This record gives sequence, C-alpha cells and structure tokens, in this order.
Amino acid sequence: MKKTLALLLVISCIYTTYSQATLKGIVKNESNEIIPYASVYLEGTKLGASSKEDGTFVIENIPFSTYNIIASAVGYNQSSQSIVVNGDVNNIVFKLRTNTKLEEVELFGTRNKRAEKLETLTRLPLAPNEQLQSISILSHALIDKQNALTLRDVTKNVAGVYTFATYGNIRESMSLRGYRGIPILKNGVRINSDFRGIGVITDMAGVDNIQVLKGVSAISQGLGGDLGSAGGVINIVTKTPKFYEGGEVTFRTGSFGMVRPTFDFYGPLDKKETIAFRVAGAYDRADSYRSKVNSERFYMNPSLAWKPNDKTNIVLEMDYTDDSITPDQGTVNLGDYATNDIYRLPNTNFLGFDSDRNNSINKTYAIRFEREISDNLSLKAGLFSSHLETYAETSYVFQGGGRSGLDVLPGGQRYRDYYADGRLDKNSVLQIDLLGKDIQTGSLKHTFQVGVDYRNTEFDNTAYTTSYPDTNPYIDIIDVTQPISNVLPGAVSVAPNPDRATGSKTKSYGFTIQDKITLTGWADVFLGLRYTSLERTKGNFIGRSLTGSKRDDAINPLLGFNIKPIKNVIIFGSYASSSNPMTSFYRDVNGNELGTERWDQFETGVKSTWLDNALRFNVTYFSTSSKNLNLEALDTDGTFLGYYLKGGEDTRSGVEIELIGRVLPNLEIIAGYSYLDARYKDHVSYYYNSSPLNTPKNTANFWTRYGFKNTLEGLSLGAGVYYLGKRPHNVWSRNYTHTGVVPGVKPFDLKAYTTVNIQSSYQFNSKLSLDVFANNVFNELGYNAYRTVYINRISPATFGTTLRYKF
Repeated sequence: MKKTLALLLVISCIYTTYSQATLKGIVKNESNEIIPYASVYLEGTKLGASSKEDGTFVIENIPFSTYNIIASAVGYNQSSQSIVVNGDVNNIVFKLRTNTKLEEVELFGTRNKRAEKLETLTRLPLAPNEQLQSISILSHALIDKQNALTLRDVTKNVAGVYTFATYGNIRESMSLRGYRGIPILKNGVRINSDFRGIGVITDMAGVDNIQVLKGVSAISQGLGGDLGSAGGVINIVTKTPKFYEGGEVTFRTGSFGMVRPTFDFYGPLDKKETIAFRVAGAYDRADSYRSKVNSERFYMNPSLAWKPNDKTNIVLEMDYTDDSITPDQGTVNLGDYATNDIYRLPNTNFLGFDSDRNNSINKTYAIRFEREISDNLSLKAGLFSSHLETYAETSYVFQGGGRSGLDVLPGGQRYRDYYADGRLDKNSVLQIDLLGKDIQTGSLKHTFQVGVDYRNTEFDNTAYTTSYPDTNPYIDIIDVTQPISNVLPGAVSVAPNPDRATGSKTKSYGFTIQDKITLTGWADVFLGLRYTSLERTKGNFIGRSLTGSKRDDAINPLLGFNIKPIKNVIIFGSYASSSNPMTSFYRDVNGNELGTERWDQFETGVKSTWLDNALRFNVTYFSTSSKNLNLEALDTDGTFLGYYLKGGEDTRSGVEIELIGRVLPNLEIIAGYSYLDARYKDHVSYYYNSSPLNTPKNTANFWTRYGFKNTLEGLSLGAGVYYLGKRPHNVWSRNYTHTGVVPGVKPFDLKAYTTVNIQSSYQFNSKLSLDVFANNVFNELGYNAYRTVYINRISPATFGTTLRYKF
C-alpha cells in the first residue's frame, strides 16, 4: 500500500511538473492594425509578457488551469477573456478599442509608436511632439478616412500648407510659410532637384504617412538650395513589411470616369518570422471636367524586411510610378496685368491639342539597416536613391508682348505654340547615424544623434526646337471665347536642340550632431551643429556655365529650449540657419564673387495637451529673413545680362494655430489657422513691402469625423472646410519684365476661396466597409495660378465611393 501511494505521489509530481503550456497570440486595434508593446498577463498570477513590434506575444510555462487573460496598452481600453489551458494555445487574438487619449503619431495614426522612418527626416529619436521643430505627421489612417488621392488633399490638414502651383495639373508644388515650392522627399531623398521646387506626382496607395517639417531644416536635411528650403520639407513615407499576415483591396469609382482599384498584401515568408514582405499597388484612370483631358497611372511598391536576430533589422524598398496625363493650361486672364478678369472657360473648351501629353516615370530605392547596440544606443544606416524621367509634348497659349517680341493680341485672342521638353533627374543619399536615448551623465540626461551623410544630385534637361508649318514662330491664333480646334497640324514637329540643353551635378558631405539635454523635469535644451562641404562639378545653364569645379562649405547651428511650467504645457523657442553655397560662384558686374546665401529663423510658441491628453493645442510664432540674395541681372526685356546683383532683404513672419485630437472617443477634430506676413524689403527689383507671388495672408482648415455607437454603430460622418486667402498672382517689379510682369504695374490678386468636403462611411464588419464622399460639394469656383502661364481652376464638385475589404 505504501509503495502504491509513493508511486502515485511521484506520478502526480511528474504530471504537475510537465503539465505546462505555452500561450501565443496577437494584439490589434479596431482597424486590424497591430499594437506593439501591449501588456498581456494572467490575472492573479505573475505570468505575462509584452507584445513585440509585430504585435505578437508569447507566455510560457503556464500550469493547466482556467485563467482570465488581460491585455492593455496606453491609449486603449483594457480587454480580457477567459481561457481554459489544458495544452498549448496558439491563436489568442485581442482587439483593443481606443480611448480618448491622443496618439503619439499625430492625426489619428498608430499609437505608442513613432511615425515610420521619422528619424530619416529629423535624424533624432524623438516623437513628433518632443521635437524642437514643428512637425506634423499625416497617417495612412487619415488618408483613408478622407479618401485623399493627392499630396494637396492630405497636406491641407496642416496649418499654413497650401498649393503653390500645379503647372497644368501635371505636378504638385507646395508652399509653406511664404516660400514657394518647398522640397518634396520620398523616404528622405529628393525626387525632383529643380531649385524652384516644381514638385512631382505621387500615389497614395503606397503611402504609410506624410511628414511635414516646418521651417529651416538645414540640420537634418543639409543645405538650402531651393527657393522654398527655408519654408520646410515634405517627406512622403512609403509602406513597409509587417511580420504578421494581412492586407486590403479597394475599389474606387466616381465623377469624370474615375476608376481606381488598389491592393496591399503583407506578411512573413518563413515559419520563424524572420523575413517579411509587403507589396502595394494601384491602377488609376480618369477623365476631367475639362474636355480632351485624361490621365492614367500604374503604381507599384514592393518591399522586403529581414530580422537576422532580435537586435538587427534590414529593409529593402522600391517604389515605381508610371504617370501619363494631359497637361491643361487652364484658362486666361482677359484683363490687363493689374486687373483680375479670369475667364471662366467653358468645360467643353480646351486650349491645347488632342496629342498633348506629359509622361513621367519615377523609381525610388532604399536599403535601411538598424542595429540595437544596447537598450539606449542604436545604429542606423540607409542608402536612398531616386530616378525621375519626364517627357512632355504640349501646347502653350500667350497674349504676346514681353519677351516674345510679338504684338499683344486683343480680347480673348491668343497665340498658340507647341513645345517639347525632357528631364532626367537622379538623386541619392547615404546616411549613417548613431542614436542615443535617455543617456545619463551625472544629473543630465541626453537624447542625441551623431551622423554623417553623402548626397549626390545630377540632372539633365533636354531642349527641343519646334518646326512650324509656315514662317510664323507659332502655330495659330485662337479666340478662347469661341470653339477651339484641338487638331495638331501635321507639319508640326519637334527635334532635340543640344545648344540649349542644361544640367547640373553636385555632391555634398555632411556631419551633424544634435543633443536634447534634459536639465530638470521641466527644462530641456537643444543643441545642434551641421558642417557641409559641397562640390559642384557641372553647371550648364542658358547664358552661363560653370568652368571646372567649385567647392564651398557652410556651418549651420541649431539652438533651442523647452520649458514645462505645468505638466501639460511646453513653452519652446529656437534659432536655426541655412546656407546655399551653390550660388557662391555667382559674380557681380566687376567679376567679384558674391558669396553664400543665408537664411536665419527664429521660432517660439506653446505646445499643450488638454482633456487628459485627448486634445492638443499649439501656437507658434516664426520669423525668417534672408539678406543679400544673389539675383540675376536682367535687361528690361528680361534678357540675362551675364552677372548677378545682391538682392536685398526678404522676410517672412507669422503665427500658426493648431487644434488636434479627440474631444470624445468617437469624435475627431483637426483645425488650423495661419497668418503670414511675407514682404520684400530693401530689394533691387521689387517694390518695398510688396509680397512674393502666391503668398496668402490667411489660410485655415477644419475637419471633423463622428462615429456613431449603439443603434447606428458602424456609421461615421465626416466634413472638412478649407480656406485659402487672396494672394498676388505675380511679383510687383520696378525694373524688369518676366512672364506676366510689367515694370511699375502692381499685379492683381487671385480671389480667396473656401471648399467643403463631406464623407460618410459604413463598417459592415471588421473587414468590409463602404465610403461615400463629395469634394467641393458647393462647387466653389477658385483658381491656382503660376504667374499668367498656368491659371488652373480647382476641381469642381466631385462624387465617389470606395469599397474597402481588409483581411
């Protein structure tokens, strides 16, 4: 009997010892997106784990029993479920509902996670609201909710960002803080290096988020070689692989023959989940409210990620866009240069020819490497490149006079010309950074970045000469108020003209160091310094060229502070500068070099959060000035005289107000207002206190979305209102002419306009939803113009639906 009891006791001990299980699962939110770093534990025990970056968790050595398992994460309501453990469990799924707290990734993106690739732009491992610079992150969740298709659709949610020009609706050039054509990056690299910032077309199907960094960005992005560099930077961030399976397909249709299917697939490629893929894509074709105008685009975004171990991550990315569109010059101004008499061209009239077309192919590549050295140190490296090729054959109508040498035509009559141009633009960036987070040295705590970068830019513009059917230097004369023929005469042809080809090649080396020093719990100091060495080995422009090579360097500092008088309020201030050595070899009439251009920026304001971090309210004041800019010396007919002048003083100052958050768990709000005072001061060409072209004093944006609960659960309604104030269509010049410029004549203002968008969405279940939306629902008439070359009407009222299936 004793032997039997002993045997039973041994068997019981063995059973207790080995009757243990492993629990595996994943934590997601209501939108089926993963939640990293969530806490998962068994109630009443010390057993638990945190979810990994891919949302998965593993809890081991669980004795057989019945448990209440709980998952929680900052920004989400806690969730629990009962589970019987009598063996391994591998399919536990938590879906947490959001609460009212504001997300760390702005504008309703993923919580508890910095925006994807934010360090590529800022070079510093801080969340957007912790950065000294003013940064807005526009997440893919917001893009989907607003059914946004263009860069303009998305960035108008940021105070002070507005469209500078679309150049016939073939590109998107954005302005900020009064600077035209701010640089547009994709994954941290330039796409089009044209110094005027004429922009590009991108597709939202592959966009994870869009990052808007306001003001001088010389510390992180190098030199200010663009007209818009002092205004800020827009970085388009593409989607990256996920180590869990999922995806979505959508189908969108709407006004003017819009048809747009998209797809997005992702997941692991091996059982150990060390290799993952993602591929997103879209096909887009549409007509226009304007007769003869249409577009077609193919887009593909494949990527691959490899995690050889827990501390190393390698990502390979590619982005491909093939865009074909009819350029649309828009309409004309029937008044003189001082009078706004923009003609409302009938939609059935098109100023160009049936054969007008603009084609662009853009390919970007990236290799990113990240290594976690310790809990507080990491190494990041990335090689990014972009290849843009464009070709256009299109028409152009003009009134005559100015540089054309032709008589000015009366009324609605216009000369019609035809031209071709092509561009090859190659950019690359190699960036290596050592990042430290919360490194303690005595009583001070540091979050820092030390890095180097190598940037390479090369472009070539191919010029063409047009052959006309007769001796006139134009094709024909049309009257825009009458029916217009759109048949291109057969005798017209274009051929390359090597004598007018232009191009440039530059490379730069940069060293950057930034440090956020935490002095106390209520005070931080920011210090930054960048050294850049730039070499230009090719500079061939019409009427001027660079012989040999030219090397220059620049040092740009960043100083700033954060003071936290109370828990939810931060008072900040900063100084930054940017330089442009690329113009240092420009010479005056006596042959003396004019030196490097420079911009100085001061910024201060208040960042605050309210309603238990549910609402953020920011107020920012900025002032940027540039002195002695190098300007071309032009004859009265606009001919370049072969030397440069010191341009004088150019100032931009203003106030930006932003309100972002969730007032209720199911009510989202984005609101912004910007006041801008942009003026020329002591300037060689422009009148004192006159404004740069396309600089509105006032812009405003408001968007809200309400999701119903209980009876109407699954239904949400949204509305947006966007205001763009009046702005001069051109510069007010004293002594030279340009397109649409007459010396001494004050340019007319483009009228202010307000557009209203509305949306409704119904979520049938966790996978299937249907959106119905109307943009510019009240059919507001407004125009975006680049001088008098392009006067493009904003899109009239458009309607559409999007069917979305997630899995």
